[in-house]
Amino acid sequence: MKGFIISATRSMQSYASKVVESLLKYPEFSGLEEEINGVDLLRADRFADGEMEVVVKTSVRGRDVVLFTSSARNEAGISVEEAKIELYHAVDALKRSQAGRIIVFEPFISCSRSDRTNRRSSVGLWVHFQTLVNLGMDHIVTFQLHSDKSKSIVDPTRYIIEDIPALNLLKRYLCDAYIQDLSSLEQIVRPNWAFCSVDAGGEKLARDFANSFGASLVVAHKQRDYSHANTIESINILSAEPLESRTLWIVDDMIDTAASAESLIRALAPHKPAEINLIAVHAIFSEPAVERLNVLSAEGLLKRVIVTDTVCCHFSRPEVPNMVPVPSAGLSAMVIRAIITEASMSKLLRPFNAEIYLKSPSLFNS
Repeated sequence: MKGFIISATRSMQSYASKVVESLLKYPEFSGLEEEINGVDLLRADRFADGEMEVVVKTSVRGRDVVLFTSSARNEAGISVEEAKIELYHAVDALKRSQAGRIIVFEPFISCSRSDRTNRRSSVGLWVHFQTLVNLGMDHIVTFQLHSDKSKSIVDPTRYIIEDIPALNLLKRYLCDAYIQDLSSLEQIVRPNWAFCSVDAGGEKLARDFANSFGASLVVAHKQRDYSHANTIESINILSAEPLESRTLWIVDDMIDTAASAESLIRALAPHKPAEINLIAVHAIFSEPAVERLNVLSAEGLLKRVIVTDTVCCHFSRPEVPNMVPVPSAGLSAMVIRAIITEASMSKLLRPFNAEIYLKSPSLFNS
């Protein structure tokens, strides 16, 4: 096993520390904290005119470096622009320090929605990847990339991408917190639960959940008013079965302003479901998402919100009511372990099956 070190830009130092803690639980890494813990390896300096320089404080020559970073809302309160510039400087500094492989671990890639090509607009995801690889990145790891087509941007002769399906973390949480045994799965979940897409484009994600639990699928089809930005004219709810008295789970890869979720929840409410819940991987929560979710909760339309902590979930008041951030550091540690030991990632990539998991809850721990 080649020597490696886990580091982070200022935006994800606490998260990286949790990953180190999880990684040290594996026998092959036990007792290696001083060797692999480089959370404070980098220092970001500022010149008087505002320009940045990142310094590598100790030698990393020949060692693989796993660099955790985020350009979304983060624990250090750094803006998108500053976080990206710090990341680019960090990769450059590590390359100049003759690190081995430079593995950028960006749990949520904030520019992932900028992946559509046309003649007169930049493509943010392509710019991000090209900048990183030209500076010396060898490998990028992320959770639940916004679109499968985004991976076609990657040139596998120059760098590698690992897109880990973090939706499985949320499915595991549902099993642990709300189902717990096969009897509940068969007698409560399958006849009474339904998973709903935010729009027609999100049908794949909702269908994935429905298949994992053997539950019903609901598809929301939005009609937009293209004469006004971000305006939804109507929503058609497509379901093979009545929604009355059912527990509904709206599934998405991210919650940004919560505009789509709000419109859908209000469209679902007249169908008189028992409860409506919102479940997503990335809790971006741009304004006015928190306000919208609070209003929906206060009106009794939204029961709970379940997300992962790929984006920092600490808010100023008021907080999102009944929100559960599901930890992802353990999954990050599993990914790093597989990369460093060159082991298979098949267990992380295979479809989740609630019945199999409930029979053997150690599915993610082996």
